[in-house]
Amino acid sequence: MTHARARKRFGQHFLHDRMIIDRIVSAFDPKPDETIVEIGPGRGALTLPLLERVPRLHAVELDRDLAAHLPALAAGRGELIIHQADALTFDFSALAGRGKRVRLVGNLPYNISTPLFFHLIEQVDAIDDMLFMLQKEVADRLAAPPGTKTYGRLSVMIQWRFDVEPLFEVGPSAFHPPPQVDSSVIRLRPLRARGIAIPDADSFQRIVRAAFGQRRKTLRNSLRLLLDDAAFARAGIDHRRRAEDLTLEEFARLSEVTVSKDAPEC
Repeated sequence: MTHARARKRFGQHFLHDRMIIDRIVSAFDPKPDETIVEIGPGRGALTLPLLERVPRLHAVELDRDLAAHLPALAAGRGELIIHQADALTFDFSALAGRGKRVRLVGNLPYNISTPLFFHLIEQVDAIDDMLFMLQKEVADRLAAPPGTKTYGRLSVMIQWRFDVEPLFEVGPSAFHPPPQVDSSVIRLRPLRARGIAIPDADSFQRIVRAAFGQRRKTLRNSLRLLLDDAAFARAGIDHRRRAEDLTLEEFARLSEVTVSKDAPEC
C-alpha cells in the first residue's frame, strides 16, 4: 500500500511529512461527536491520525485501488467508512443528518480543487467548516481582494458564502512525488449571517460568470447581454471598469438591476 503509484490523471501527490501532517490535524482539531469527512485520503497520511481523534471517519476516494486498501490500513484504529466516489458529484449533505453539519478536511488533488469549490458552494448549508491543503495558486485566488490579478470568479463566489483564512504554506518536499508548485493550507467557514443582501442568487452568479468570462473587457462589453447603460447607472457603477476591480457588494448591486433573467449565459 505504501508503494501505490501516484496517478497523474487523478492529480495525486501523496503527503508524507509527519510534521506537516500533525500541523494539519492540530489545526483541524476534530472532536469525537462530529461528522468528519476526508476528501482524497490517498495512502491514509491524514486518515490514520484523524482516526486517533475520532471514532468514525468518512472518506471520499475516487481511486478504486486506494479505496480498496484503506480499510485494511485502518483496521483496529476506528470506523472508516469509504465512499468510492467522485467528490465533484458527491452529496456531502447526505452525511450531515437532520439538523447537523459535516466538517471537511483533505489534501485536495490539484486537478479538482477549483470545480470542487463550486460544488461545495451548492452544499454550504450542510457544511460546518473546511480545512484543505491545495495548490498555493488556488488558495491565493480564494482569498484574493479586488484589484489584484488573482481576484476572479472563484474569489467572489467563495467570499460570498465563506470566510477564508489562509493558515500556512507547504513546500514540494512534503509530498511524493513532489509537485512543481508550492501548496497552502486554508480554512473556510460558511457565513451563516451574510451582511450582503443578494435576493436573486441565480442573477448574481450569472453576472459574476459573465464579467470574469471576458475579464479584459470593460463591464459594458462583458455584460452587454445582461445590463444596459441605464442599469449601470441605477447600480451606481461606472461601466468602463473591469470585473477585477469590483467588490462583492458591487457585484450584488449589479445583480439587482439585471436587464433580463432570461438572457443567455456567457
